[in-house]
Amino acid sequence: MAPEIGGAEAITALVLGYEIGARAGIALHGTVTDYHTSGAWNALAVAAIGARLLKLGPDKLREALGIAEYHGPRSQMMRVIDSPTMLHDGSAWGALAGVTAVYLADQGFTGAPAATVEAEEVDHVWRDLGEQWVVHRHYIKPYPVCRWTHALIDSALKLRRAHGLTGADIAAVELTSFHEATRLYREVPTTSPVAQYSVCYPVAAALVKGRVGVAEIEGPGLADSEAARLVAATTLHESAEHNARFPADRWGEVTIVLKDGRRLDSGPHNARGGPENPISEDEIIAKYRD
Repeated sequence: MAPEIGGAEAITALVLGYEIGARAGIALHGTVTDYHTSGAWNALAVAAIGARLLKLGPDKLREALGIAEYHGPRSQMMRVIDSPTMLHDGSAWGALAGVTAVYLADQGFTGAPAATVEAEEVDHVWRDLGEQWVVHRHYIKPYPVCRWTHALIDSALKLRRAHGLTGADIAAVELTSFHEATRLYREVPTTSPVAQYSVCYPVAAALVKGRVGVAEIEGPGLADSEAARLVAATTLHESAEHNARFPADRWGEVTIVLKDGRRLDSGPHNARGGPENPISEDEIIAKYRD
C-alpha cells in the first residue's frame, strides 16, 4: 500500500527524484556509447524516492536501485527521433521498473549493485550528493515539443514579432541546427506524439499562430493548411558549430524568405529554460496554469 503524504513531503520527493535521476543520467551517459532515453535513469529516481516513502532501510534501498537499473529500459533515444511514436523516451516503463523494484526489494528480492551508482568510474558523479545540487542545472521547456527545436521556435517568433509577419508573407523557411535536431520528423504530423518530435512543423506553427502550445500540437491544430504549406517550403541544414555545442547546449537559427524576395536572418540562439538561458518566473507560472 502506498503511503499517504503531505505537500511538503511530496515536494521533497519530487526534488530528490530529479536530483537522483539527473545524476543517474550523467553516470549512464558518461559510461556508455549509446544515447539512451530517460527511461534508463528515471527508474533509479523512482526507486530512490519510493524507498524513502516506504521508509526502507539502506540495504533494501541498495537492492531497489540495483533492481531498477537492471530492469529499466535502456532504450535507444535516436530510434524515437527517426520514427516518432508513443514510446516517449521509455519514461513510463522506467517509472514502472522503479516502482516494481521498491516492492520487490521490500519483499527480499535482490539486485545490487547498480553500476551507474556504485561503479568506481562514476564515483565523482555521486561524491557530493547532498552538498551540491544538480537539480539547479535542470531546464523548464517553454514549448510542449522536443527541446531540440526550441531555439528554432524562438528564432522564428523573434523574426515574426520584429517584422510583423504572418504566414502569408513567407515563401520559404531555412532551419540550421545540430545533427540530432535535423533527424527529427520533417513532414506534417498527423498525431500529437509525432508533432512533439517534429522539427519543421513547430516552427511553421509558430510563424502562423505566433505561439506553440498544446492547441498547436494536437487535434484541429495539426490540420492548419498554412502551417502545412510552410512545412513543405522548409529546408534543413546542419551546422558544425552547433554540433560542437551539443549536448551541453542546443543552438539553432532561422532564415525566412519573404514573397517579396527579402531574406530575414534570426542569427543563432540557444534553447531557453536552463540556467545558462533562463525563462522568467512569470513564464514558468503561465506555462503551469496553461
